[in-house]
Amino acid sequence: MWEVLLPIFGLLVGIAASLVGIGGGAFIVPILTIIYALETPAAIGTSLTAIIFTAVASTISYARKRRIYYKTGLILVVTTAPGAFLGAMIAKRLAPNLLGFIFGFFLILVAFRTVSDMNRRNRKNLGDQRNSEQLRAVSDDEILKARRTIAVGTGLSFFGGLASGLLGIGGGVLIVPIMTLAMNMPIHAATATSMFTMIFTSMAGVPEYYVAGLVNPEFAALLALGSIFGAQVGVYASSRVSGRNLRRSFAVIVLVVSILMLNKYKLVLGF
Repeated sequence: MWEVLLPIFGLLVGIAASLVGIGGGAFIVPILTIIYALETPAAIGTSLTAIIFTAVASTISYARKRRIYYKTGLILVVTTAPGAFLGAMIAKRLAPNLLGFIFGFFLILVAFRTVSDMNRRNRKNLGDQRNSEQLRAVSDDEILKARRTIAVGTGLSFFGGLASGLLGIGGGVLIVPIMTLAMNMPIHAATATSMFTMIFTSMAGVPEYYVAGLVNPEFAALLALGSIFGAQVGVYASSRVSGRNLRRSFAVIVLVVSILMLNKYKLVLGF
């Protein structure tokens, strides 16, 4: 009976995911483990499969708005894809409870890191946040010319891919901060480019889960059905939200989800 709600969940996840540039696994995995009682590895494999469709739908919409840094995104894929493949191999060998703990703890770290960066930017910038971001914005070609920036970005992005394959999150929770902090990319371009790279990153991780029987095709299809439409709404809304509010939304969302996951495994509430 609960399966009929999956497209609705997918719709809501698609909105949130495309809005902040993450794949949606931060929501899908908790939904599948808490509500549908899937083991964490199966939830991760199913999530990663659904994310492919969310990423494609978001990318098509962002492409129309010309926000994607294609060259930078493709360079990052060189490390995110192998990272996702390796992460999937590791995940199959970990106990479900341990995997759930890693998932929740990882999201807490990302949430606090995002809040810390936002506070630092607020102290540094005296003017309007959006205007200051425009002053710092760099183009796709400018990033490519900065060899050190590319080297740092591709190196760190490997861990974004690793997190994608290991946790089924698409990698955006790491890739977006890497793009904005290490590569000086404006937040709106980072969210769009993150969705573009996520297509390849997710596809690199799915085969390992599928071969191991850790993908529920029916659940993935139902989630994808809703997320495709939700992604269009999220992309439309993103152009009407400031960079500061995007970061705030990103931090709040991942913090709430991390608490839910840790509670699921009795690691925070109700020991």
